[in-house]
Amino acid sequence: MLRFLVKKTLLALSTLLAVSVITFGMFFAVPNNPAELMCGDSKNVCSPERIEMIERRMGLDRPIATQYGDFMRGIFVGRTIGSGETARDCPAPCLGFSFRNDEPVSGIVGRTLPVTLSIVFGAAVVWLVLGLSIGMVSALRRGTVFDKVAVGTSLVGASMPILLFGPLLLIGLVYETGLLSYPRYTPITQNPVAWASAMILPWFALGFLNSATYARLARAQMLETLSEDFVRTARAKGLPKIKVYGRHALRAAITPIITIAGLDLGAYLGGTVITETVFGFTGLGRTALNAALNLDMPIVMATVLLAAVFVVAANVLVDLLYAVVDPRVRLG
Repeated sequence: MLRFLVKKTLLALSTLLAVSVITFGMFFAVPNNPAELMCGDSKNVCSPERIEMIERRMGLDRPIATQYGDFMRGIFVGRTIGSGETARDCPAPCLGFSFRNDEPVSGIVGRTLPVTLSIVFGAAVVWLVLGLSIGMVSALRRGTVFDKVAVGTSLVGASMPILLFGPLLLIGLVYETGLLSYPRYTPITQNPVAWASAMILPWFALGFLNSATYARLARAQMLETLSEDFVRTARAKGLPKIKVYGRHALRAAITPIITIAGLDLGAYLGGTVITETVFGFTGLGRTALNAALNLDMPIVMATVLLAAVFVVAANVLVDLLYAVVDPRVRLG
């Protein structure tokens, strides 16, 4: 177990290091000079002297390797950006300053990340509970009316994009019937009730559409597992159905689902651009999209690196869950 954890940790760190190098390289691949982006569009204001001053203030006049080392060190211990009179302290985790409004990127991430976390974790509960429940029951009642309706519904859900489903929910539940108010994000620390009520539509939209995929996968895996020898042996021994299906079949069938769930969770934590845009939330994904359109590279670098952290962490967690859920898996 210890050997497995050490190996996974080293692999995760090397992956994140590679991602950091690539994302930092994106910074210098942008055709525009970052100092010119910060200076503005007016040629009268953006004199060569002012651009040079901005480069010193942002530390862009230093060698690329030095800038990368400062960037990585700043994430853990903070750093000083710029030199001389223009130097500024950037406490850890220092991700630089936005080109557009000169705001610390860590503050922008800290403000938008809770929005994305609220959407993703709530939606994950919906799609896992709904998808697994429907898929398992459908497999146990194969060929029945419930099974046919569940399969048909999952096909419709899997083929419908949230760009269509989200506005339909808004039209039906907000604008036409008034059953729900238009979602406006409220931090859970300020008002938990308002936070939950604002999350209902994003949770259901993202959760329902993803549950369709999980329902189909759970049904297929459960049907395959029920035909395995160890399940037939458990039945032959006269074990209760709840033990056969819950303790034996379900644990074996759920392993591939854990893999997909881990990948989806890690990817969505990196940003749910469409969901945030449809429901008017300013989360990590929407912030990253706007930053990319405005060539605000410090924000793009921070969001890409954070998304990589989520994906890598999710993969490590999935590998650990394998040994807990499926007794056939052994860590080595």
